[in-house]
Amino acid sequence: MGRRNSIDRNMVLDAAEEIVASRGAGALTIGTVAEAAGITKGGVQSCFGTKEAMIAAMFDRWMAEDEKRFHDFAGKDPSPLGKIRAHIEATRSYDEFAQARVASLLAMLLQQPDAAVTARRWYEGRLEGLKPDSEEARRARLAFLANEGAFYLRFLGLLPIESDEWQSIFADLKDLTDGRL
Repeated sequence: MGRRNSIDRNMVLDAAEEIVASRGAGALTIGTVAEAAGITKGGVQSCFGTKEAMIAAMFDRWMAEDEKRFHDFAGKDPSPLGKIRAHIEATRSYDEFAQARVASLLAMLLQQPDAAVTARRWYEGRLEGLKPDSEEARRARLAFLANEGAFYLRFLGLLPIESDEWQSIFADLKDLTDGRL
């Protein structure tokens, strides 16, 4: 009896993310992932079962990566304002490929009710404890919303923002959270 080949789940997720980032969410199918990963459709299905489960695994992997990046900026117990600053810096630190991957992934997820709930909870967690009862908190909330708006406008292709302008936007967001704007 021959030894069963094992499929590297992370390699399959890498292939799926590359498809989403380079060709868009509409190009993601079990077949395109199988082809990109150099395995059969059955191999992809043995890793994830369904396309929806594969998308959920992509989201879970991104969430873990994002949480690590966020905590690298925020520290162990950030204040509500510190969480907003860390979120903005984490967004700024992603390269263009990673940002395109995240935007496409979130767009796909919002089409799935369970995933939308997860995304909503994630956003609520970022804003948790930020009560808009002070000027500082209102500026932080505005900076957070501007950060997310700029992110989606750029990476969904709705507004071209070149790298220099992108960095300038983040400098403005920092100034806003620091009370200098």
